[in-house]
Formats: sequence, C-alpha cells, structure tokens
Amino acid sequence: MDKRVLRERMRRKKRQMMIRHYTKIGLCVIGMILAVVFVVRGIIIPIAHHVAGGGSSDQTVQAQADTEEVQANSDAAVRQPLKGKSDTDKIAAMTAGWHEDANGKWYQNTDGTYFSNGFQDIDGVTYSFDENGYIQTGWVEKGVKDYYFNEDGSYDPSKVRPMLALTFDDGPGEYTDELLDCLEQNNAHATFFMLGQNVSSYPDAPKRMLELGCEIGSHSWDHTQLTTIDLDAVAKQFSDTDDALIQACGQAASVARAPYGDGNSDIYNTVNKPFFMWSLDTEDWKLLDADADYSAVMNGDLTDGTIILMHDIHEPSVKAALRLIPDLIAQGYKLVTVSEMAEAKNVTLQNACYVDFWPSTLSNGDVPGYQGGSDAAASTDGTDGTSDASTDSSDGSTDSSDGSEDYSDGSSDDGSYDDGSSDDGSYDDGSSDDSEDYSDDSVDYGDGTE
Repeated sequence: MDKRVLRERMRRKKRQMMIRHYTKIGLCVIGMILAVVFVVRGIIIPIAHHVAGGGSSDQTVQAQADTEEVQANSDAAVRQPLKGKSDTDKIAAMTAGWHEDANGKWYQNTDGTYFSNGFQDIDGVTYSFDENGYIQTGWVEKGVKDYYFNEDGSYDPSKVRPMLALTFDDGPGEYTDELLDCLEQNNAHATFFMLGQNVSSYPDAPKRMLELGCEIGSHSWDHTQLTTIDLDAVAKQFSDTDDALIQACGQAASVARAPYGDGNSDIYNTVNKPFFMWSLDTEDWKLLDADADYSAVMNGDLTDGTIILMHDIHEPSVKAALRLIPDLIAQGYKLVTVSEMAEAKNVTLQNACYVDFWPSTLSNGDVPGYQGGSDAAASTDGTDGTSDASTDSSDGSTDSSDGSEDYSDGSSDDGSYDDGSSDDGSYDDGSSDDSEDYSDDSVDYGDGTE
C-alpha cells in the first residue's frame, strides 16, 4: 500500500478518536452542569432564601384551615421549604404524611414542604404547628383566645379556658406598682379604672400598665356621682382625666367606669366610651382585710366572663391580689382585660354598660354588641376547663353571689364615698360600714335594655 495513503488513513482515524474523546468530555461537562443547576435551584437557593428570611409565592403558601372552630386567617399554618441538616435527612425520604423524630411529630407534604406557625386542617382534623413545624399539644394561645389540643395533636373544641377580668378602681396609688410586679411575674392582665386627680402623683404607673398589656380606664376625675351633675360637667370629669393620662403615658382611657356604678345612656354617650360595672364585688373597700378579700373572690361566682371589682389604693386589697393572681391561674383561669374579654367573646364594645360576659348573658342577648359564635354555649360545670370554684349562673341574672344585684362600691345616702377617699380627694386608711345598695333592680345598658 502506498505510504501516503496509509498515513492519510491513520490521520483520519486519529481525528475520529479525538472527536469521540472530546464528545464524551463535553457530555460529561453538560451532565455536571445540569446536576449543579438542579442542586442549586432545588436545594441551595431555597435553603439560603429561607435563612435570609425571604419568601416567594412558589415556596411559601398560606394554607387556611376549613373548620368553623378555628376561623382566623392569621392563625393558618404556612408551608415552609425544607432547611437545615435534619431537613436534609427528611428530603432523602420524601415520603408525604406524618413523620416523627426526636423533636416531635410533623407533617410533610407531597412537594417536600411542611406546615409551621399556625393551624392546619389535615384529613378533617385541625392541628397546631409551632415555628419549627412540630405539632403542639395542650393549651395554645392565639391572640386573646386559647385553644386546646389533645396528646395526638388534634384540636378539642369542647375545652374552653375560662376568663376573668380583674379590675381595680381609684388608683393609681402607693401600692399599684407592687400589684403590677405580680401581674408581670404571672403574665396576667388587669384593667385599672383611675381617678384623674391621682395620675400626676404616680405618673409612671399608667405607662407601665400599658407596657405590661394591661388596660387603662377612667373612673372620672374625683369620684363625683355623675347623675348629680349636668352632662357638660360629666364630659369634663372624663376629658380632664384623659388629658392627665395622655400626659403620663401618651394614651387616653379606652374604657370607663362610673363612680358608685351610677350611670345611664346619656352619660355613656356623652363620655363616648364603653362603661363597665362588675359581677363580683369583693367589698374590699369595706372589709380592709386581705384574707377576707381573698375569700370573697375564691368563694365567689367565678363563671367564665366574670368581672371582679377591687381597689388598688388599699394595701389589704393589693395583698389579697398578690395571692389571687397566681392561685386563679393555677386553677385554670386566664386573667385578661375587659376589652380582651370582649374580643374573645365576639363582642364589639359600644357606648353602653357591661356587667359581665357570662355564657348565659351572651346567649340571652343581654350584652350590647355581641356578634354570636363565641363560647357562649360551652358548659361551665368544671369539665371544660372551668375551675371547680365557679358556680352556676345559668339563669342569666346578674347575681353577685348573694342573691342581690348590689353594685355598690362604697356609696352612702348622701353620695359620699367610703373607700378611703374624701370629698377633697385626700385618702385615709379606713372606711365606713354604712355602705348602701345602689341598685334599683335594673341595669341601664345604654341600648334600650335593662
């Protein structure tokens, strides 16, 4: 064979081998690039994006529960992309459904995401997931409402945590700060109906009340009986108190209470605030005994929705409250402000008077602004989270546990006030026993009902 032809064939064969070699290399490179793109887009970017706190429509999807018991959109769980080392283990399995590890039980969706931070309906059962995606059990707080989840994580709508509203009149005073310490330590809230004339003497108290989640209310400027003065004077009593509160804490009172519990619809509309009476009167202003004050509450009617009247200007009253607050919580009660209680019971507060938020009162239609759909139908026999100390109030009456509708907080025939205050605004340590029942057998709610 001609040497020239032979050399040409060898060069051609060598060229073909090089082409095959580079083709293989090219295919390998393309394969590696595709693998890297898959890893970056499918795993690294979602993890980095989640760590950075970002969120996109294809990675985080709101999943709202369909149950009637859990309705708030803000409480719905969120789908989260897998993240972290433990999630790398989870994605390896990629099995949709319930899983459990050393930290608890969690649910994986078919796309590899999981639920967190809210409620989610799965197969007709409502569950609550924490921020890490694990189910929660026991009492779970969402806003002003509490929900109970069984050991298996399922929501139990039959259990309702009873609420009480502790309210304190006539402050602030020298013992108020000690009371606030106790509320803070127990993560409890209360409502303070303050006298405007006292605010400047304790200007830090209203600000701290707000910081702790308590509610500031107005009890007029100097405890004048409102039905004995004209409406212009009534307006001034509360506007002056609001001015003092704004100067102290930057906020006016959100709610009000009439001195001696003596008000009417004209007064409520003039002041333009919701007014609150009480359904359990400790008569602490008269007893001035910490043990007696404590017993008045613990042996009183503690039906879910009860509003309790006390006074933070008296040392025995505050000493009693320091015992009551942790003990009531230990018995299963949640201590809230009057506005928090109204919100939890689906009541839109109006310029009217509120005595209690008992299930019976709500279901009877005796609470102005009640929207329905709260826990009004729940039992209060102690089997649904209520304390054994509570007693039956199913007749819808405003019984203050003694068969009477006594709303007296220390008034007397001449309108004087016997809780330690005097007409000139000064305070002493004692009180008179000549209190009088200020009830006229009816309560003017300000909406045409009594």
